[in-house]
Amino acid sequence: MAISASMVKELRERTGAGMMDCKKALVETDGDADAALELLRKSGQAKADKKAGRVAADGLVVIAVNGSRAAIVEINSETDFVAKDENFIAFAQAVADTALEAGTSEIDVLNNQLLADGRTVETARTDLIAKVGEKISLRRVAQIDAPGHLGHYTHGARIGAVVALRGGDADLARDIAMHVAATNPDCIDADGVPADVLERERRIFSEQAEESGKPAEIVAKMVSGRVAKFLKEITLLGQPFVKDPDVTVGKLLQSAGATVARFVRFEVGDGIEKKVENFADEVMKQIEDARK
Repeated sequence: MAISASMVKELRERTGAGMMDCKKALVETDGDADAALELLRKSGQAKADKKAGRVAADGLVVIAVNGSRAAIVEINSETDFVAKDENFIAFAQAVADTALEAGTSEIDVLNNQLLADGRTVETARTDLIAKVGEKISLRRVAQIDAPGHLGHYTHGARIGAVVALRGGDADLARDIAMHVAATNPDCIDADGVPADVLERERRIFSEQAEESGKPAEIVAKMVSGRVAKFLKEITLLGQPFVKDPDVTVGKLLQSAGATVARFVRFEVGDGIEKKVENFADEVMKQIEDARK
């Protein structure tokens, strides 16, 4: 069967695949558009399986908001180049919107949700891999319900923070979200610091203070002071507010009659060990992969 340009164009619009890939699929399926679409998706899955072992440490953090509810997701790519691609950006936003609608914080559940175009998130991810030629992965998702005001902030699409307040107002909630994005606190207050972490730091401080040779009561005061300083550094309420370092976040909230119910902060690639490769070698590697 002769494959017309209009048939190729229609399949490309349905799948987003390259013109030559669409034509090849139509030729192999004797012009059957549905079969060609299925063939392209299988091809995309094969490419996804081939790239599954790669490290995807770049990408985007996207936040979707509806009133006092928000979903925040991190979606990874292998390179910053793909992270800036309009197809990747659109996919990431669609996933965040779908996560919010579904109300899930489970990646496995999210993968099976339907996007607005009728595809599952997993199918759309596989299709995107075939299109951009890189590993794409959904790393994490969180849901936040605010008992009062919800604040959110993204910095360059690589860092995102959402804060749920009791009391206060929308401006304060956004300011606290901006602070969280900038300073990356471990928890809200001292009560949220794991006991083993606190004990480890106290032990380290004690060993350091004892080396000074000072009396036990002085050592105890030194340790107590260092622990207090440590807690101020890692807790949201103890940190100096980024927009006014003369006041702590705790004092700022207190003056506004507000408290933080919860916060979530995602940073792209946080905790992922990214392999550094020579750029020329990476380009040659991509060319070789494309030939396979």
